[in-house]
Order: sequence, then structure tokens, then C-alpha cells
Amino acid sequence: MGSSEGSVLSSNVARLIDGSPARKEVSYLDGMPVYVKELIAGGAAGAFAKTAVAPLERIKILLQTRTKGFHSLGVFQSLKKLLKHEGVQGFYKGNGASVIRIVPYAALHFMAYEQYRCLILDNYSALGSGPLIDLLAGAAAGGTAVLCTYPLDLARTKLAYQVVESGGSINYHMKNNHAQPAYNGIRDVLRSVYKQGGMRALYRGVGPTLIGILPYAGLKFYIYEELKRHVPEEHQKSIVMRLSCGALAGLFGQTFTYPLDVVRRQMQVESLQPSVQGNARYRNTLEGLTVIVRNQGWRQLFAGLSINYMKIVPSVAIGFTAYDMMKSWLQIPPRQKTRSISAS
Repeated sequence: MGSSEGSVLSSNVARLIDGSPARKEVSYLDGMPVYVKELIAGGAAGAFAKTAVAPLERIKILLQTRTKGFHSLGVFQSLKKLLKHEGVQGFYKGNGASVIRIVPYAALHFMAYEQYRCLILDNYSALGSGPLIDLLAGAAAGGTAVLCTYPLDLARTKLAYQVVESGGSINYHMKNNHAQPAYNGIRDVLRSVYKQGGMRALYRGVGPTLIGILPYAGLKFYIYEELKRHVPEEHQKSIVMRLSCGALAGLFGQTFTYPLDVVRRQMQVESLQPSVQGNARYRNTLEGLTVIVRNQGWRQLFAGLSINYMKIVPSVAIGFTAYDMMKSWLQIPPRQKTRSISAS
């Protein structure tokens, strides 16, 4: 028996000993395209991170939309009041819509970023290969993900805006006598909103969202990659380094674009708010910024920002950790290898 025949026999025996299920799983993962693995890893990481910070996200929305009884309270007092009114379940109201949105959003964001980056590198070599590419690719990926998932974000905001009183009734803290719909879930929100205004209503507030996400997503990737460039080579693969750079990138990006997020939230819940006290409908983002500053004060543009700082660090930490674990399990090659595979 030759050496080649012996090696084939040994490999066949090894397959039998290892067991077929394990071998099928390995071969299935090996045959999966890299971009599909990135979609799965990004979506799972987004879901884990979003659920972990759901209570803070709910309070942030209540503060941003100036919900009566909450806008003058601090973070911990707001959490206590919400617990009293709705119980633990109230912390996660709207989180179903948020997770359903964040899974495709995060998946599309990571995958689109890699694809746009390769596209720019292949077709616009004059731009070089530095952090500017990350800025452009991140911005384009963020816009793509937002347009694909915005109706779910609208549903999440409307559900989170509802506050259930201790008797079980829905309270929007309205001063007028017009009854407002009590949404029972994601599907109910989407159906009701579509019936009222069609597709245009489902994308109410998408303007400030896009204006905000383009610089935010771009800055996030740009700052993250720029910070990594200043890290010594021996620490490049450190998970602590990645978490630190990601958290700082998120903090800077959020601070610069947060006022646009406030305008977006107020536009999303306009139909649930009274027409008095300066809550007139905003025709565009610039008008929204102007009216909020004039009627509610410039501080309202940063309402809930402290909570955003509190939630973004653990959110980024959990997201990066989960993403790394998923990449390891799915056997996603390092970024340099991924580029060559995608290009080929």
C-alpha cells in the first residue's frame, strides 16, 4: 500500500470515528459564504446587545418624547416609576420590535460595510485605503440598513411611548379628548399606521434618521479604525482593546448626532401628542430642530443623552464580545482574508 492510499484510508477512518453529525456541521459551515456568516454573526450580536440595555432604551425614549411624569425624573427614579406602573415587563416594552429590527439592521450593517468597503477599494483607488474608506463605507452601510428596517423602528418607538397605568389602561398623557389607539403589538402598529397614511406614514421621521445615521455610522467606523491604528501591534487582537475603541467610537458618534435622534423620536410620536405646547407637526429636520429649541429649550436636544452614555458602553461591549464568539463559532476568517475572498 502506497503512502497516498494510506493517507486516504486514514482520513476515511477518522471521518467514521468523528461521527457524521459533527462532520456534516463542519462541512456545512465550510460551504457557507463569508457574507452569510457575517449576516448571522452581526444579527446575533445585535440582538444580545439590544436586549441587555432594553430598560435604559425604554427610559431614553420616554425622556426624548417628553412623556408626562418622566421628563423631570432622573434615570433611577424613572426606572422605579416604570416598575411600579408596568412591572418588569414594562422594561422590555417595544424590545420585541427593537430586536426584530436590530437583527436585520446589524446583519445588514456589518455585511454592507464590508461589501461597500471592497467596492470603494476596487473602484476608487485614488481614495487610498485609510480610515476615509471606513467613513464612507460605514455611512453607506448605515443608510442601507436604516432604509430596510425603519418601519420596525417606528413601531418600537410607538410601543415604548405607551405607558400603562396601574389599572391597566393606556395613558399617552393627552390633554385633548381625542381617543388615541392602544397598540397591541408590532403587527398592530404597522397595520394601523399603514391604514392611516400608507407607506409614507411608515417612514415618518426617516429624514432625520438618515441625516443622523450617515455621519454616526461613518464616524463610528472611522474613529474605531483610527484608534486601532495607534494601538501597538502586539495588542491589536486584544478583546479589551477592541471593546475600548468601539465604546469610544460610539460615544463620540452619539454625542455629535444625538439632537437628530431627538427630532426623529418626536416626529415618530407626533400623532400621539397634543397639538398644544409647541408640539406642531415638523415638516422637516431643520424645522424640528428650530421648533424644539424655541419651545422646549436647547437642553431638550440632549434629553436622555446621559442614559445613552450609560447604555452604549455595555451595549458595544456585549455586541463586540458576542460578534467575536459568533465569528469563532462560524469560522469566519480574519478581515484581511475576508477581503480577498470577497474580491475573488
